[in-house]
Amino acid sequence: MANSVKNGDTRPAALITGAGRGLGAAIARELAPTHTLLLGARTAESLKPVLSELPDSAGWPVELTDYPAVARAAEPIERLEVLVHNAGIADLGTIADSSVAQWRNTLEANLIAVAELTRLLLPALRAGNGHVVLINSGAGLRANAGWGVYAASKFGLRAFADALRLEEPGLRVTSIHPGRIDTDMQRAIVADEGREYRPEEFLTAETVARAVRQAVETPRDAHPTEVVLRPIAR
Repeated sequence: MANSVKNGDTRPAALITGAGRGLGAAIARELAPTHTLLLGARTAESLKPVLSELPDSAGWPVELTDYPAVARAAEPIERLEVLVHNAGIADLGTIADSSVAQWRNTLEANLIAVAELTRLLLPALRAGNGHVVLINSGAGLRANAGWGVYAASKFGLRAFADALRLEEPGLRVTSIHPGRIDTDMQRAIVADEGREYRPEEFLTAETVARAVRQAVETPRDAHPTEVVLRPIAR
């Protein structure tokens, strides 16, 4: 999609990374009625379910840490109104047990890839008076034991958002800080913690996706800089 128009569609354009499942797919469903969508994921195969559900959307399969491939995929995008950085990884462990590879992989996926994709898309975002939404975490506000590597990447992501907001005053930049969300990733984390999985303990992906939509739909006289969501204690 070279611009925000697809098959005559004049709605604003949104690119969502990590859109193949979970929160990314939920965000796509929320924005689909009002935006023409580019849905990102590592592979075209992983996008098939959400694209079949949202047939007016287009796939944008690329490995976000393959920077030459990202540059090629971003080059045709001339105008972009919304960029949602949702893709990321959670590789947890204590400082004592964390390897150099774990630190590198987490910072690469959760911070460096975000910075590079944003940099590449800045001309398109400027053209669209764009809105950059970064799916951060409660770990981007508070670091807990066993979450040091992940929290460091999310603290860095918050700093990136703060700097981008100041450097690009024509853009809106929103950090979304949800608590733990009921997703496949969360199930893996709870399994590693050795606990029984209780979905009612967590936010739903749909609730967080709605917060993203509300931030995007905030009138232009306001700049939603941070949104913090916490599950209700049960």
